[in-house]
Amino acid sequence: MSMMIGIVGKPNVGKSTFFNAATEAHAEIANYPFTTIDANHGVMYVRKSCPHTDFKVTCTPHNSKCIDGTRYVPIEALDVAGLVPDAFKGRGLGNKFLDELRQAHALIHIVDASGSTDSEGNPCKPGSYDPLNDIDFLEKEINYWLKGIIKKSWENIARKAQLEGEKVERLLAEQLTGLGVRESHIQSAIRKIDLKTDKPSMWSDEDLFLLADYIRQRSKPMLIAFNKVDVTNESLDDAIEEIKRRGYRVIPTSAESELALSNAAQHNLVEYTPGDSKFTIRDRTALSEKQLHALEYIQTHVLDVYGSTGIYRCIEESVSMLDLIVVYPVEDEHQLTDKEKRILPDAFLVPRGSTAKDLAYKVHSDIGDHFIRAIDARTQRVIGADHELKDGDVISIIADS
Repeated sequence: MSMMIGIVGKPNVGKSTFFNAATEAHAEIANYPFTTIDANHGVMYVRKSCPHTDFKVTCTPHNSKCIDGTRYVPIEALDVAGLVPDAFKGRGLGNKFLDELRQAHALIHIVDASGSTDSEGNPCKPGSYDPLNDIDFLEKEINYWLKGIIKKSWENIARKAQLEGEKVERLLAEQLTGLGVRESHIQSAIRKIDLKTDKPSMWSDEDLFLLADYIRQRSKPMLIAFNKVDVTNESLDDAIEEIKRRGYRVIPTSAESELALSNAAQHNLVEYTPGDSKFTIRDRTALSEKQLHALEYIQTHVLDVYGSTGIYRCIEESVSMLDLIVVYPVEDEHQLTDKEKRILPDAFLVPRGSTAKDLAYKVHSDIGDHFIRAIDARTQRVIGADHELKDGDVISIIADS
């Protein structure tokens, strides 16, 4: 299954702008709630050092792109429309959007750091709303949603576990399998909150809520993108530290700045590599005073302060939360080519601990089924099916045709 990162949050905090900046897609952007009615799908990119520099060759990427020695490795993105309080009860378009989160393996929660959108996602005076409320709100929405799914079959699950001796962890995992929840997530949750597995019918509503909360943390790890950091004049340090104290990774971001730089680069107005800390204006005479002022503002209020717009840091931190590594499958371990003679064509994100045979299945199910052995192109050594891959490995797979 391909990994997918969900972009979530209430309306009007910059989710679609973030999505556009991260994917170079064109989701509709407007300053009012519920702009996004249907979920947008796209591809984001994780930056990694391209192995062509180690092998001293020129790569010809196929499923990814390489810019000045940096490989941009694809990962799927899902931009879900904004959630409002009590979405789990069906408010707004809540249930539809929560159901779309089933596909996501990790979440990037876009929070308006400027405090200029209220709890419903309507514009308000900057600083008049506490953005930390949004973190509590989204946790609660997902927890109640998960608890509701558990409750639907809870009596049946509890009866089977007590009367038929089936493991409650396995039964719950079956119930939640479509959400990416594994039995190990449920086992650790039960241990954490010290629930008695011999009498699950005695578990209270509060127990089930705590169970849902812990399952959410394990199965849908969430990063906070503290967006619109250039809008406020106040120091955000205290808020960022508070978010960290709550156990979250948090990245200051300016999605509008990344999108503006991306668009300027596409029109050859600036030289800018996505995720960099600086850009170069190609020809100042080609820009209006307003454009020059906007670019200067981005440099001084975003890049100089935070080191980047934060968009690519969010993607990379999400991949880190999922503990994914990048591997490069090739057909010819000497020339580093595929059948089309493309050099280092593909870059795949796989879970840490994946084996050579896992990679074979990632390339194609037939190759996995007929796997014989693999070769590590860096060492030219033969490796077996159970060989654990490392980040940056270049692997040739040999299969029985």
